Formats: sequence, structure tokens, C-alpha cells
Amino acid sequence: MTLVEHLRELRSRIAWAAGSILLLSAVGWIYYAQIVDFILRPFKAAAAELARQGKPTILSLTGVADGFNLKLQVALSAGVILASPIWLYQIFRFITPGLHRNEKRWAATFVAGALPLFLTGAATAYLVLPRLLGAFLGFTPEGVNNIISVDKYVGFLLQIMVVFGLGCIAPVVIVVLNAAGILSAQRFASWWRWVIVFTLIFAAVATPTGDPINMLLFALPLLLLMLVAFAICWNTDRRRAKRAKSEGLDVGDDEISPLDLTPSGLDDDIT
Repeated sequence: MTLVEHLRELRSRIAWAAGSILLLSAVGWIYYAQIVDFILRPFKAAAAELARQGKPTILSLTGVADGFNLKLQVALSAGVILASPIWLYQIFRFITPGLHRNEKRWAATFVAGALPLFLTGAATAYLVLPRLLGAFLGFTPEGVNNIISVDKYVGFLLQIMVVFGLGCIAPVVIVVLNAAGILSAQRFASWWRWVIVFTLIFAAVATPTGDPINMLLFALPLLLLMLVAFAICWNTDRRRAKRAKSEGLDVGDDEISPLDLTPSGLDDDIT
């Protein structure tokens, strides 16, 4: 495929991705009220709890065009999320022709496993968001009211959901690196102390409630996913080693390959 053909295909893929985002953004524009109600539910739950503690918290729009900008932001965000299977497919189809057969399989495995895990992490973030908001806004001094801009709240919501989603994708990355021969199960197992430490740190940052129970509720599923990733890597390495041994390829770089010294019929003919 020539450079011009590559550029034409890239233009076509971008057009399909952009078109799907714009089309589904129109759906987000139409159902704006329902989407905003869904976005604001965690805040309303946290605000109700803070109000019982004597710490009133409200959302606000301070600019003349803030209402329009908010609707545009929500519609575009909904379009990007709803169209994610389409534009991810377009990206995958554009890069796969340049990959080898086994690399295509790894890429397909990553996409198939990463998307559900990312959505699971994002959904978890949405469910625990009221507690996160309550923890952050709970530092408000007595006699001070919280007046929060809606766009900052929406940005915070998206940030937390992305962080949780990326945390759940990490095991898939490990499995793909192992399948590519970059990371062995033995090397991954040697890092188990650091894996636990960084998982707990990530859980503490993602759930800054000061409650170790909530931190563990988020850390334990991540550690379980890491354990599953290790099991998959170990099984892959075992099958790879078994195949290499059957083919006589299980020899180190500084070792001499075994020689078959059994006499053959050709040796008899020569003698």
C-alpha cells in the first residue's frame, strides 16, 4: 500500500470516527436532561449528607454562556463515550495491516479485555463518588458554604472515572506484555512486593476517605486481577517452555545444543 493510499485510509477512518461521535453527540444533546440528572446523582447524595452535618453545598453557573457550554460539554462527552466501540474499531483496523499475525492477536486480546475492564472501573468510580465527594467537601470549615462550578464537578467526575478505569486495565497490559515475550511470569512474581505497595497507594489515592476499609474494598479486587494476570502469564510461559523443549529450542545462549549421536543408515552405507 502506497503512502497516498495510507493517507486516504486514515482520512476515511477519521471521517467514520468523527461522524459517529457527532451523530451520537446529537443523541446526547437530545437526552441532555436525563444525562445531567445521571451525572448529578452522586453530588446530590453527597450534598444531602453534608447538609445534615451543617455544611451546605450547591452547584453553580456563574457565566452568561455557561449553561450552553455545559450542554455542549455533556453532549460531546456522551458522544465520545457512546461512540467508543466505533472509533476504537477504526483505530484497530487502521493499525492491524502493519502488524504480524501474532501481533494482531495480541492487539485484539488487549482491546477485547481492556474495554470491559475500563468500563467496570469507571462504573465503580461512579458508585463510590458520593463517598469521595463527602471526604473532600468534609474538610469545609464551619460557617463556610461550598459553591462549586458545575464544569469543575463534571471534570472531577471524568477524572476519577478515568483513573479507576486505567487501574483496572493494568492486568490486561501485563498479560499482553507476557504474550509478546517482554515480561515473564517469573519476573512479574519477583515484583510482588512492589505490586502490593503500588496497588495500595493507588487505592489510597483513588479513595481518599481516610477509611482503610474503603481502601481495601478497592485494592482487593485489583490484587485479585493481578493474581489472575499472573496465573495467565505462568500458564503461557509453561506452554511456551513445553513447546520449545519439544522442538529442541530450550537451550541458553551460552549452552551447546545437544547432538544426536545415534548411528543412522547413512553411516552404515559409508562404512
